[in-house]
Amino acid sequence: MQKIRNIAIIAHVDHGKTTLVDTLLKQSNTDLGKLSGQEQIMDSNEIERERGITIFSKNASVIFEDVKINIIDTPGHADFGGEVERVLKMADGSLLLVDAQEGPMPQTRFVLKKALNMNHKIIVVINKIDKPNARVNYVLDKIIELFIELGATNEQLNFPVIYASGRLGKAGTSHELDKMTDVKPIFEYILEHIPAPETDTNSPLQMMIVSIAYDNYKGRIGIGRIYRGKITNGQTI
Repeated sequence: MQKIRNIAIIAHVDHGKTTLVDTLLKQSNTDLGKLSGQEQIMDSNEIERERGITIFSKNASVIFEDVKINIIDTPGHADFGGEVERVLKMADGSLLLVDAQEGPMPQTRFVLKKALNMNHKIIVVINKIDKPNARVNYVLDKIIELFIELGATNEQLNFPVIYASGRLGKAGTSHELDKMTDVKPIFEYILEHIPAPETDTNSPLQMMIVSIAYDNYKGRIGIGRIYRGKITNGQTI
């Protein structure tokens, strides 16, 4: 299990989650097939593309340095808070995206509180630093204040920070955009700071299904997380 990381992407609506996830997929050498030309790969639902927000959680996997990173994009709109809670149970850590100009917003507080209560390891990503009116230092101060207001422990307050522009496909450990080349630092921080999942493969199977997908060839597909036991190809459950 050391070769796996499960991470959720959480943020207020329009703070750039889906765009950043798309960039992570495109820069990870993931085979996107017929989706490669789609502007927003993770917003695959017709309603989502029409409204420009993520309604249903989406799952994707990338390989970085021989580690499989399972990425879950979550809704950033307050109307779909229940979906956020279910998704966080699948992950061991969260990327908290915050707009470099707007700073923490109401849904930022909601999703961060849920993640802290689940004892997630949080990586803060200050996104959209390419905005002309970006206030990086101010926004970081506001994020720290939010963590304190939500009762974060000293360990949770010691969160790592990444600065990024999902639109430009760049990220770094400082906010100097001209020194960034790609989003590799995000992958590196995930491997460094997000723990590998823990499970007992010798126990009876226990799996939480959080969503059902449909494939024209395979039929219905249950998507979730295995907490105990294991599943093999062709196994009947």
